Amino acid sequence: MNERYDIAIIGSGPAGISAALNAKIRNKRFIILGSKEISTKLVKAHKINNYLGFYGKSGVEIRDEFANHLKAMDIEITEEKVNSIYAMGEYFTLMVNDKMYEATSIILATGVNFGKPFKGEEEFLGKGVGYCATCDAPLYKDKVVTIIAYNKHEEAEANFIGTIASKVYYVPMYKQEIEVDSSIEIIKDIPVEIVGDSSVKKLILKNSEIETDGVFILRDSISPGQLVPGLKIENNHVEVDRTMKTNIEGCYAAGDIVGTPYQYIKAAGEGNIAALSAVSYIEQIKRKNKEV
Repeated sequence: MNERYDIAIIGSGPAGISAALNAKIRNKRFIILGSKEISTKLVKAHKINNYLGFYGKSGVEIRDEFANHLKAMDIEITEEKVNSIYAMGEYFTLMVNDKMYEATSIILATGVNFGKPFKGEEEFLGKGVGYCATCDAPLYKDKVVTIIAYNKHEEAEANFIGTIASKVYYVPMYKQEIEVDSSIEIIKDIPVEIVGDSSVKKLILKNSEIETDGVFILRDSISPGQLVPGLKIENNHVEVDRTMKTNIEGCYAAGDIVGTPYQYIKAAGEGNIAALSAVSYIEQIKRKNKEV
């Protein structure tokens, strides 16, 4: 049986770490899944003047203050990517590469870095399109695989697939130097459309085409509607009420994922509210179970 947390927080930007701080203060068992860098977007900010108490600070300086706060409260970020989340009634199952986690409630704080889906992406999801190469690798033994990667750290996943597939094409969407195994063919082009019949057959790019059995799209984060089946989305954002509750019982969302304005201080406040709401929900569940 998997260990079950009270709260699983997905995302380590201001909304996610604010939720984690409040979960810790209220003695809940939680896991925060994200990046130890905290937020790549925050780090890129030259100067921030609208975060109360941090006037004129750079994004890096504020990130460092966040990191110090987490360290002081003994909060560790688990550096893993969540591929899908399923509501199982009174708990959620989180699929994380080759592992699973369980949590009574979840807080989505993944930001809005997931990008617009490619034409054909949603149509062929599960039919040759996937978001975790290592998870589905056995399905592509001796087959042709194409990886569209948005981050340099995905090169390790490409190298792993290269040991299983007969051929791997690697389409980097980032500017850093590419360091993949020599057996992997690097395609510097812009993906446009995924086509096929009952399954994926081809990836069409701006200046070329690739015949392929599978396409893995490795973005920094997956769109919330694909991450959590059944989640209500409006205008490309997760719909929430004033308590940060979504349409799914026990599921909360905070930060840029729920809409504009895209401000760090707003995200942190919403993370606080989401955590308080999740704590209240957990207490209700515990009372209900005691009464039965």
